[in-house]
Amino acid sequence: MKYLHTMVRVKDLDDSIDFYCNKLGLKELHRFDNEQGRFTLVFLAPEGDEGTQVELTYNWDGDDLSGGRNFGHLAYRVDDIYKTCQRLMDGGVTINRPPRDGHMAFVRSPDNISIELLQDGEALTPQEPWVSMENSGNW
Repeated sequence: MKYLHTMVRVKDLDDSIDFYCNKLGLKELHRFDNEQGRFTLVFLAPEGDEGTQVELTYNWDGDDLSGGRNFGHLAYRVDDIYKTCQRLMDGGVTINRPPRDGHMAFVRSPDNISIELLQDGEALTPQEPWVSMENSGNW
């Protein structure tokens, strides 16, 4: 058995591409438009880790994302959790669970998908402003 990808449904493909690629830092691997089925699939992955893919599914006629159509969270290991969270904040992303411990943070995509960010290796030394930053919303 081999992991292939995780699929998440999105309401606005442009907003989602902006979040996942421009802010979170994934790259688009390929895209498939199905006119008959009226949907677009976009496959994304971290640079250098193309085997860890996220499939964004955009239904052209809309999609009801309530009632359990979403799931727990996506998780990514990052080189520097503080720099990553600062880059996201600078891009207008709310840090729902700040990396107070130098190890873990949570943010949400435009479609309310929870994204867990984990520090690669040992936790970084706790530092401000992260230590004093309160949680915002749910993750």
